[in-house]
Amino acid sequence: MDLIKKFIPYYKPYIGVFLFDLLCASILSIIDLTFPQFLRYLRATLFLQEPSVIMSKLGIIAALLLVLYIIRSACRWYVTNQGHMMGARMESGMRRELFDKFESFSFSYYDTHNTGEMMSKLVSDLFDISELAHHGPENIFISVVKIIGSFILLMMINVPMTLCLVTVVVCMAIFSITKNKKMRATFRDNRKKIAIINSSLQDTLGGIRVVKSFTGEDIEKEKFDVSNEGFLSSKQENYRQFGIFHAGNNFFEGLMYITVLVAGGFFIAKGQMTGEDLAIYALYINIFINPVNVLVEFTEQLQKGLAGFERFIEVIETEPAIVDKADAKELSNVKGVIDYEDVSFSYGDEETVLDHVNLHVDAGKSVAIVGPSGGGKTTLCSLLPRFYDVTGGRVKIDGTDIRDVTQKSLRSYIGTVQQDVYLFNGTVKENIAYGKLDATMEEIVEAARNADLLEFIESLPNGFETQVGERGARLSGGQKQRIAIARVFLKNPPILILDEATSALDNESERYIQESLDKLAIGRTTITIAHRLSTILGADEIIVLNEDGIKERGTHKELIAKGGLYEKYYRMQLGRV
Repeated sequence: MDLIKKFIPYYKPYIGVFLFDLLCASILSIIDLTFPQFLRYLRATLFLQEPSVIMSKLGIIAALLLVLYIIRSACRWYVTNQGHMMGARMESGMRRELFDKFESFSFSYYDTHNTGEMMSKLVSDLFDISELAHHGPENIFISVVKIIGSFILLMMINVPMTLCLVTVVVCMAIFSITKNKKMRATFRDNRKKIAIINSSLQDTLGGIRVVKSFTGEDIEKEKFDVSNEGFLSSKQENYRQFGIFHAGNNFFEGLMYITVLVAGGFFIAKGQMTGEDLAIYALYINIFINPVNVLVEFTEQLQKGLAGFERFIEVIETEPAIVDKADAKELSNVKGVIDYEDVSFSYGDEETVLDHVNLHVDAGKSVAIVGPSGGGKTTLCSLLPRFYDVTGGRVKIDGTDIRDVTQKSLRSYIGTVQQDVYLFNGTVKENIAYGKLDATMEEIVEAARNADLLEFIESLPNGFETQVGERGARLSGGQKQRIAIARVFLKNPPILILDEATSALDNESERYIQESLDKLAIGRTTITIAHRLSTILGADEIIVLNEDGIKERGTHKELIAKGGLYEKYYRMQLGRV
């Protein structure tokens, strides 16, 4: 009931369509109930008269029934068309809400949740919810109207026999409710298992180049078979419960016919019922049993929809780890002064990554951070745009705590170039323009020129309209990196983060890319995470960071003269150790 209460508000934007859908559904039910009663009335009145009288009335009767069935067809069209569209629009709105929720989560959520599972919630779960949204109220409403209507008419024909029938229906309802609980658990398990399959598939296809280069096809097949077999086992239990459910209800349905036959014969023998009344009664039995069957069939859809909605609600009710304060201000006129004041950070309950770190960077200055892997270099930089929140201390830009400003305004003043460049499946132009969506073509061309990319783009068959492929698969590493640099040129932020932007490139590509990065860094506050120390010799300050915090700081010459960790790293890269 808690889930249903949370589901009902999603009908609010479509209340007019919903109510008219129910009205059409009720008209359908009433017309279906009318025919046997109409036949009974004619049998008791018109069909007892002279043939000439009957013939004179048949045209009127046919016309009346034709009008009724035209109305019925119109109602069926509305229920099928507009009713389904209502469900589709609800699905679309819920998918948008879910997508917005995913986008609101910080990096910490994505560290612990798989992309394939999230895609499963966005697609297959919401489809089941959509089907439930349309068919749920409609099926229940039509079935209830038909059951109540036919029950009243059956009572009018023979009360004792109808009470016998009700006894069977009550037993059937108790059985169905009991089995429903078990079926819901199996549907919930189905949802989890199909999400695992999506996760496995996304992981394999996303890393297909690694799979093939290491001839790992057999390994991936085994991994997929495990998740696929897990889903099959879940389905097996699901269908076992579903088979018991349907077989049991089918048995009770047979009991209804047996009850009508035996009780009808008994009451005919007693002279309390005629054979003609039993025939009419049998017509209503079909109308009575049909909605019961609809409700039984609907159970599968109900459980699927509720299982999907339960997973949907789990995400919607998850609070993002990082949210703007109620009184958060827009960051503006950034000069680029950065301060890390007594900053500490840890990933959840894991060991502390940063411990009481202090760092000041003047506007327009360049700071390089070096140190071993796992020393917290990338984490330190990720705290600046609030991809994660500090667990202790504070980070400030121009003297303002970044937690006091909106995330959107904060990140609009920070540009990032990473080692692993992500390009979207689109054109070169679209990927560069991601840095400024309203950019003119002239601005995009200028950004490409600043990144030394223009000559390459002009050599492409379709120039800026050339497709880059998924994740930029049609481009080299250096070309993708230049597009990433062009993005930041277009964005033109006062603060720049370079996260090992050239470490994955060959020496020649690195030299050209480094020239572009040096040009990009002019006049900006720049924090560079460096793997190759040759790229940071001109930094205003170099910070040596390891798991114990900041160990050394100074210019390249000062640190070499000191003969500490930095000097050791430098000698190692020169091959002089």
